[in-house]
Amino acid sequence: MHSAVFLIEFGAIILGLGLLGRFAARFSFSPIPLYLLAGLAFGNGGLLPLGASEEFIAIGAEIGVILLLLMLGLEYTASDLVSNLKTQYPAGLVDFTLNALPGAVAALLLGWGPVAAVVLAGVTWISSSGVIAKVLGDLGRLGNRETPVILSILVLEDLSMAVYLPIVTALLAGVGLAAGSVTLAIALGVAGLVLFLALRYGRLISRFVSSDDPEKLLLVVLGLTLLVAGVAQQLQVSAAVGAFLVGIALSGEVAEGAHTLLSPLRDLFAAVFFVFFGLHTDPASIPPVILPALALAIVTALTKIATGYWAARRAGIGVKGRWRAGGTLVARGEFSIVIAGLAVSAGVQPQMGPFATAYVLVLVVIGPLTARFTEPIAAYVARRRGTPTTPVAGDGATAAEPVTDLTKAGSGDVEAGSGAPGRV
Repeated sequence: MHSAVFLIEFGAIILGLGLLGRFAARFSFSPIPLYLLAGLAFGNGGLLPLGASEEFIAIGAEIGVILLLLMLGLEYTASDLVSNLKTQYPAGLVDFTLNALPGAVAALLLGWGPVAAVVLAGVTWISSSGVIAKVLGDLGRLGNRETPVILSILVLEDLSMAVYLPIVTALLAGVGLAAGSVTLAIALGVAGLVLFLALRYGRLISRFVSSDDPEKLLLVVLGLTLLVAGVAQQLQVSAAVGAFLVGIALSGEVAEGAHTLLSPLRDLFAAVFFVFFGLHTDPASIPPVILPALALAIVTALTKIATGYWAARRAGIGVKGRWRAGGTLVARGEFSIVIAGLAVSAGVQPQMGPFATAYVLVLVVIGPLTARFTEPIAAYVARRRGTPTTPVAGDGATAAEPVTDLTKAGSGDVEAGSGAPGRV
């Protein structure tokens, strides 16, 4: 009887997620807020709390995080990472300063303490490249002059996760300074070793994993990822970082084949993860935090716009392109929920879950709107103030040379050949 109830509950969840995804696609917006709302509806305090399938959903959610990071790593090569670090690190520093600090300050003002401040800094720092990739495709901006600037910022954010996640994991585990330093040193050492091996022996590693049989390739890549993720977690590094490094180590046809095979699994378990996060958030706990979450969302939307504007200006992009770059970066999503989920699981701050849920719901909805309307609004304001709007080199909608070699610049589900990034 328990098995029958489990199948009914889990089947209803998957069917519901599929219908929500179709609904979101019809209106061209991200399904993430709908998945979160579904979790709220079926969690404690929701309309119809689950029972039999919750434990399985918890395991599926953990696999979802691992697959998110694996797919992210598959979209990068070690050489791409090194190149972005060398050329775009100033934009990454500005991005961190303008967007992580508001989250940390907000946590301290709310009286949550320093550990929660580090967590909330990550929540407000990382943009959702899954949503951003969809927006770039929908608006036809994949060949725009500002698009490489957007991609570079997203790549640097992803790279930063290899350092940030071990720090957060150590802090949430309550380890001391010495133990935390050891954990970070291990994480950095492993990341550096993987980058070295990927640069020097990437082809050999890919040849070892490679198989003409899709079934064998799927089993080997998935099994290797789960194994490495488990070992990383046992070493107090992070299962997510372990999966990310596995993705980086694979390249060429193996990475492309694994990406194709694993994309449906990633989408399934990622959706389960968002539902799981919502399950552990009591809807009644959201109203008390909605106002500070909304205020922080407005502040960090403005700081992301400023980040994109500055980075595009540094790259020589014209005024219109600067505003487009800034507006496109506003959306937060999957990584913000992943980071907040770590804090919720560790029991650091009970209000972190509902606060992050409200924050992401606001920005994942207004993100596509800012991407579309920031530049026209800025132009309107400039006209009203009498500011000259003389065209500047780089204002054009498309680049002189189309942006085509971006397939390893980010990850995500975008139209074939788009090359835009995405973390979902």
